[in-house]
Amino acid sequence: MPATIKEVARQAGVSIATVSRVLNNVGPVDAKTRDRVRECARQLKYVPNAAGRSLSRQKSDGIGLLLPDLFGEFFSEVLRGSDQTAQSSNYHLVVSSSHNDKKKIRASLAMMRGRVDGLVIMSPDIDAEILKENLPQSLPVVLLNCHVESNEFDSLNVDNLNGARRMTEHLFNHGHSRVAIIKGNDKNSDAAERFRGYCIAHQERNIPLEEGLQVQGDFSESTGYQAARSLLALPQRPAAIFACNDAMAIGALSALRDEGIKVPGDIALAGFDDVPIAPYLTPSLTSVRVGIHDLGVRAIDTVLHAVKHHNKHHKQQILLPIELNLRESCGCTGSFHNIQ
Repeated sequence: MPATIKEVARQAGVSIATVSRVLNNVGPVDAKTRDRVRECARQLKYVPNAAGRSLSRQKSDGIGLLLPDLFGEFFSEVLRGSDQTAQSSNYHLVVSSSHNDKKKIRASLAMMRGRVDGLVIMSPDIDAEILKENLPQSLPVVLLNCHVESNEFDSLNVDNLNGARRMTEHLFNHGHSRVAIIKGNDKNSDAAERFRGYCIAHQERNIPLEEGLQVQGDFSESTGYQAARSLLALPQRPAAIFACNDAMAIGALSALRDEGIKVPGDIALAGFDDVPIAPYLTPSLTSVRVGIHDLGVRAIDTVLHAVKHHNKHHKQQILLPIELNLRESCGCTGSFHNIQ
């Protein structure tokens, strides 16, 4: 049987309250007593009960992170940035995925409630009603690319519209008037904003939108592959393809290679996100950089600020800027280009 706090107190010759103060590092205890208590706890191999310790301190040292998925470079980079930042502040990350299912979202929120000091949520299906129904008002919450119509939470959003608009403009500037798009899921707000940016770029150039150049995807490599195959089957192929994320761009690149299509010689290609593998593909992939690792860092920094101020701080709604990282796949050969 594991040792109890009573046994530590008995061996150290102090009260249970003194042991609690020492192990939780709160309250006045002289150095000699503190050392004796810690040595007795070490000898007895005493491990504090995490739940009881959280209740007594009103602090769990945990930060919750709810993601729509855990698969792929995008989510692994968000997770890496989040975990590194949490650990550097002596917090542990509690991770769950919802797979864009409202029932799973509610279950994850219920699991997090009472177990974390703050919560970062990335989910296209979250809304203010779900948050208010399932979380206490005192819990710090940071929304990451959620587009919730509320100023009651801190939020960080990527400038999806501007990123897609500028990348489409860049392809036009390369002389490609027929730019196809591989869209994300229609229910996804990021995908919707990226498609809107693509449409605005056409409107600004008075270039008509062609329905045949708008192909549905779901942010996966496989749909990028199939979308590119369908574009190649058109009577008149596009001059360029803009995929709404890098996973679909990578799938499209594979399809183009399988069909003997040269990139960018025959068809130019661009993606969105700038995942870590993008510069190492052949050809290297042009992409809209959102700073995925930094998203995780920024989200945890924001929620820790809210924790520090007991969620009574002024809430911020921040739109994060994008950059164009221009590489070989769009025809920008030679030195690497970065456009702010």
